[in-house]
Amino acid sequence: MNNYKEYNDIIAFHPGYYIKEIIEDMGITQQDFAKRLGTTPKNISQLVNAEQNLSTDIALKLSRLLNTSIAYWLNLQKNYDIKIAEINSQKELAAEEILFKKNFDYNYYTTHFNLPDLPRQKTQQLIEVRNFLGVSSLSVLAQADMSVSFRSSTINLSESNTIRANTLVQIATNQAINTVAPKFDKKKLQIAVDYALSLTTYQEDFYPLLYEKFLEAGVIFVILPNIKGSNINGATKKIKENVMLLVNDRRLNADCFWFTLFHEIGHIMNGDYGISFDKELGEQEEIANKYAEELLIPPAKYKDYIAKHDFSKESIMAFAKDINRDPGIVLGRLQKDELVPYNRKALQVLRRKYKINLCS
Repeated sequence: MNNYKEYNDIIAFHPGYYIKEIIEDMGITQQDFAKRLGTTPKNISQLVNAEQNLSTDIALKLSRLLNTSIAYWLNLQKNYDIKIAEINSQKELAAEEILFKKNFDYNYYTTHFNLPDLPRQKTQQLIEVRNFLGVSSLSVLAQADMSVSFRSSTINLSESNTIRANTLVQIATNQAINTVAPKFDKKKLQIAVDYALSLTTYQEDFYPLLYEKFLEAGVIFVILPNIKGSNINGATKKIKENVMLLVNDRRLNADCFWFTLFHEIGHIMNGDYGISFDKELGEQEEIANKYAEELLIPPAKYKDYIAKHDFSKESIMAFAKDINRDPGIVLGRLQKDELVPYNRKALQVLRRKYKINLCS
């Protein structure tokens, strides 16, 4: 093993490099030097070959043998460690730059989170995003379950999927950490859920209303601009005494938005926290799906409605009014249950897409 390392413009000399020179200048063997020093030949061999760090004990013995200070030898080890850290940092930055180029769109951060405009300054862009996310390296986002448990059971997540999903959750987590909220209260969350149901026909921006109501229950509700390729529907995470609830703006049609929101609330109600991806299966997902479906459309009324086999525009609107829901919610359920085809143009007018002013 070399007792010095070079990388770009950095050279790191291990203390063993200097010990080897001293032994050669003295014209003795490593074994003889070890005897004079009062240690084993193995220790000297490992030091000379940079296979072990210089200990305080050996530094003391070297200072006595060579009439130098202990600090001199310990500083050699310290300087070597610093240089090695710099080399590792440069290597990691090079790998991080590849990851950044592949998985991060800096415009997303300048547009939505006011990061400085840095055209063509890729390394500085990377540093800004890293600081914004609050991580030591963007590479940590490639770890599954980095931010919260991945519920996914039906898809193999690529590195890009994992990074982008973790990034969204990290942003939401940071917002939640910096939010003052009372302790999570499940009973108050149920009150907030009932209130949310009353807003499904609301024509204006309802996000601020929902945000405040959920906050009263200790739930920090975050809607974020989607990061393409994240494949996230929503996520929940326990943060101290609070709960973070995330959905993104990938699907803002009435049926998709409200189903996703109540699906995630279903997970919270069952103490099941994590990220929900597309096309997931499993008992937890079935429970959350049922919770959302039955909240949005009362099962008994839905059963009576579909028994009539009248799925005209007028019929859907009348049923939606009867249960106080947006018609798009009813249409989405009928399409999901394959009672109405997705390509039925006459009904597309019922699909309302929300425009929400996102908190950033």
